[in-house]
Amino acid sequence: MPEWLNIMIRSVVAIVYLFLLTKLIGKRQIRQLTYIEYIVGITIGSIAAFMATDMDGPMYHSLIALTIIGLFPVLMDWLSLKSKMIRNWVEGNATILIKDGKILEDNLKKERLTSEELLEQLRTKNVFRAADVEFALMETSGELSVLLKSQHQPVTPQHLELVVSPAEEPQAVIMDGVIMDEPLSTIGLNRRWIRAELEKAGVALENVFLGQVDKGGQLYLDLYDDKLQVPQPIEMKLTFATLKKCQADLELFALETQNKSVKRAYRFDSEELQDVIDLIKPLLIR
Repeated sequence: MPEWLNIMIRSVVAIVYLFLLTKLIGKRQIRQLTYIEYIVGITIGSIAAFMATDMDGPMYHSLIALTIIGLFPVLMDWLSLKSKMIRNWVEGNATILIKDGKILEDNLKKERLTSEELLEQLRTKNVFRAADVEFALMETSGELSVLLKSQHQPVTPQHLELVVSPAEEPQAVIMDGVIMDEPLSTIGLNRRWIRAELEKAGVALENVFLGQVDKGGQLYLDLYDDKLQVPQPIEMKLTFATLKKCQADLELFALETQNKSVKRAYRFDSEELQDVIDLIKPLLIR
């Protein structure tokens, strides 16, 4: 066999075997490396390169070495699940770098971080003052986790005691000018509805790069031509405005009429309609 063909075969075998081995090790080898996984990643790469170019030794020797070294992190993960002591030794522990707005210099030295590097990592979390931080921890992955003091945290609907509708993933019903039937059927719509909405917006199907439908049944379009502006759907807001007008009219009728029974009926209907508006407002106003 020619030497170049032997190298090609060995290289393909090495790549395929490394791929299978990486799939077996799991996604964390790519997402987050522990100390052992970092060492294993370097080692198996070196062995695979040696296997592809070493013409003298048999290929199965390298495959055995790859298997043993590649399965070692799987074994350590299994042992880590069984023992916290092993888990702490293999993965390490998170280190508190900031507590109550005070930087812990000793822990900073322990992680071999300078103040500039700490500030840089804080800026990646949109934090520009260390004094605003309640806790900042260096995770075992090397990432910085930051908890802001309560007065510096963004205001949420929960802080304002507002009721909002639960978030749901919008369905992509148009991609690259093509209608996607499966997502449409998932939300109970069809091609006729899509074409009616496109006609209402004055947009041709072939000009749509992406079309998404939210849980309220509103179609949002992104066109190939970024200079063209598509009007945003306003049906939900119009519905909310109409309901509020009806509720206000009922209150006005109750004030204007002199008939006590009719006045009570108008007020009752106004209160009932207001309860309905409060209930569906999170679905209409987003």
